Amino acid sequence: MLGSLSVPGGLVLIRDSVQWEGRSLLKAMVKRAALRGERVHVLGCEVSEEEFREGFDPAVNSRLVYHDLFKDPLNWCDKEDAVLGGPLGALRALCQRTDPRPVTVALDSLSWLLLRLPCTTLCQTLRALSRPAVYSGDSSLVEQVQVLGLLHEELHGPGPMGALSSLAHTEVTLGGKMGQTSAHIFYRRPQQHATYQTWWFSILPDFNLELQEEPPFHLQPHPGPHTAQVDPMTHLTFNLRLSKKEREARDSLTLPFQFSSEKQQALLCPGPGQATSHIFYEPDAFDDLDHEDPDDDLDI
Repeated sequence: MLGSLSVPGGLVLIRDSVQWEGRSLLKAMVKRAALRGERVHVLGCEVSEEEFREGFDPAVNSRLVYHDLFKDPLNWCDKEDAVLGGPLGALRALCQRTDPRPVTVALDSLSWLLLRLPCTTLCQTLRALSRPAVYSGDSSLVEQVQVLGLLHEELHGPGPMGALSSLAHTEVTLGGKMGQTSAHIFYRRPQQHATYQTWWFSILPDFNLELQEEPPFHLQPHPGPHTAQVDPMTHLTFNLRLSKKEREARDSLTLPFQFSSEKQQALLCPGPGQATSHIFYEPDAFDDLDHEDPDDDLDI
């Protein structure tokens, strides 16, 4: 999945925006997990179950276990099929795993949960959910759990975003240009340096992915063979270049703030013909000078 996203286990954040929606990518990743034979649990909050399943073939839909929070988000209705304990109860129920087979949990969306649950509680639950589980005292039976969380980053401040980012093993930030979507992937692997990668992709109507590691050809700049190089200083009202004579005149100029040896010599040893400065003060007719009390005018 998008190169590095094929690594099993951990929390994968899909960060979308108003310009670049991420639910299509989430559904494409859910389909890939279902076709690998994994159990896929979908915690649906923002759209109905019918809308989320739309576009999947029956083979994929049969492998999805859908936990519907869209119809009853606050768990007010007394129904047999109501999610026990609401969103937090559904998340904690997913943490109690008894089967060592790989599992994918899709959260649609983390933003919906973050706006209704305390950030610390949600982060603790996500950490417990994405942590591998060992069964029957045998370290070889380890369940790989991959949590896919759709996050609308424009809805949250830097605090919640930073907390979720610190938990994520992989972050996918969606962007693009000229209608072509790109995924900027930052992923961390245990005992390895974090890496960064960019993929260009498109999602087909059946939620298959077409990937390109390089940007599409029509988005790359291709200057023609006869393209003239434009001089950026052509239309300026002033000249940034100096001639040889102007450069020599500039280098030989002594600036006023430069304290040269000639200035120092002239100040320390004035010549015989140089006039010295004197200050003369002539009292005004209204001056009241009292030599015994020079501060008399201050009324102290």
